[in-house]
Amino acid sequence: MTTFKSNRRDFIRTGTAAAFSLGAAGLSLPLSAQPAESERVRGKADACIFIWLGGGAAHIDTFDPKGRGDGKKKPGSYYGTISTAIPGVQVCEHLRRTAPLLDRCAPIRSIQHGISNEHGAATNLMHTGRNPSGTITYPSIGSIVSHELGVKSEAVPAYVVMGYPNIARDPGFLGPQHGYVYLTQTETGPTGFIRPPDVDTERHKRRQGLLSILQEQYQGRRLEDANIEALSSVNEQGFRMAGPEFLSAFDLSKQSKSLRESYGGEFGQRCLLARRLVQAGVRFVEVSFNLNFLNGTGWDTHNQGQLNQHLLIQDLDQAFSALLLDLEKTRLLTTTLVVMATEFGRPPEFDSGGGRGHQSKAFTCLLAGGGLQTGQVIGETDDLGETVVKRPVSVADFHATIHSALGINPARKLYAEDRPVPITDHGQPITELFG
Repeated sequence: MTTFKSNRRDFIRTGTAAAFSLGAAGLSLPLSAQPAESERVRGKADACIFIWLGGGAAHIDTFDPKGRGDGKKKPGSYYGTISTAIPGVQVCEHLRRTAPLLDRCAPIRSIQHGISNEHGAATNLMHTGRNPSGTITYPSIGSIVSHELGVKSEAVPAYVVMGYPNIARDPGFLGPQHGYVYLTQTETGPTGFIRPPDVDTERHKRRQGLLSILQEQYQGRRLEDANIEALSSVNEQGFRMAGPEFLSAFDLSKQSKSLRESYGGEFGQRCLLARRLVQAGVRFVEVSFNLNFLNGTGWDTHNQGQLNQHLLIQDLDQAFSALLLDLEKTRLLTTTLVVMATEFGRPPEFDSGGGRGHQSKAFTCLLAGGGLQTGQVIGETDDLGETVVKRPVSVADFHATIHSALGINPARKLYAEDRPVPITDHGQPITELFG
C-alpha cells in the first residue's frame, strides 16, 4: 500500500498562501439578484467527503453512458450499460455495486467549464470555483468549509487531504489556520503528530514551554505580520491533535475484517478512513483516487490507459458503494455530503492509441447523501456526451450547491484584507436537490 509522509512542517506549509487559483466562468445571476437570506436553500449536512478522480474521468464510461463505440473509429462508450435504482437511468456495467444504490445519489451530467488543455489549471478551477486573479489568492472549497463551519473539537482538524498537497487545496487569503492536515498513512495517521519514543510527557511539556517563549519573542519583533500569530496557532493545534481523539481514528483494526474487506484496496481503505475521520469530527475530507495507476495512466486515459480503465472503475465501484452503505449504517449519510468530482471529462472519439483526449464542455460530477433530494439526475448531454442540452451547471453553481448543502450561504462575503469576496463567483445552488 502506498503511504505518504506527513510532519508538522508539512502541516504549516500547507496552510500558507497559494500562488494562484482559477475558477469557472459565471453563468448565473449577478450577486444583486441572489435570494435573500430568508429565502435561500439550506441543507442538513455538517461534513463533506470529497472524492477526487484526478486525471479526468470519462463520464461516458461511468455515469453518463452513451451508445457503444468500438475503441477505434466509431465514437461512443467503451462499455455496456446496466439499469440503476433510478428508473430509466443507466450507468456503466462495471458500476454494478453502485447501480442499486444510485437512489442515494444525484449525478450531475451537465457540469461545464472552459479549461480542457491543462490538468493543473482545471484542478484549481474545480477546487476554488474562481477565475484567476492577479491580486487575490482564493481559498479552496475545503478551506472555506473550515472557515465557515469551524472545528467540532479542538483535538480534531476541520480539513484533511488524502492525496497531493498542492496549491489547489490551499486556504488562500483565509490564512494558514484554515489549511489542511496532509496524510494518508491509513494505519497510523500523520507521523509528524506522533512523539518519538524517547520523548515522554514531561519532556514534551518542557519543549512546548520553550517553544512558547521563542514564539512570543519572535511575534514581539514582528507585530505587523498577522501570519506569524496564525502560524503559532496552527502549531498549537498540531500539538493538540497529537492526542488519542484524532489519532485513534486511524486504527482501522477497530473495524471488522468483513467491513474492511468490503471497501477493497488502497483507495477503499482511504474511503473507510474518511468515514472514521468524519465520525471523529472532521468537517471536510478530500480522498484522491489519482495515485493508484492500475491501468497504467490513472483516469487520464490517453492511448493504452483506456484498455484497463475498467480496473479503476471497479475499484471506485467497490469503495464508493461500501462508503454509502457504511455511512447509512452508522447514521451519517444524512449529515455527510459525499461529492465525487474530477477536473474534466473525455470526448466520445478515440485517439490513435485507442484512448481518449480531454473534454470540459460537458462532463459528470456526483453528489450523494447530505440530506439532499437524491434519486434524480441533473442535466443532460447529447447522444455522444459532447454537449450539454439540458440544465447546464457551472463550476460556481456546483460549489454553491455543496456550500448550501452544508448550510453555508454561497453569497456571503468574506474579506481579503478589506476587499469583499463572495464565497462563490455568483454561483446558484441546484434548487431541485433541496426539499
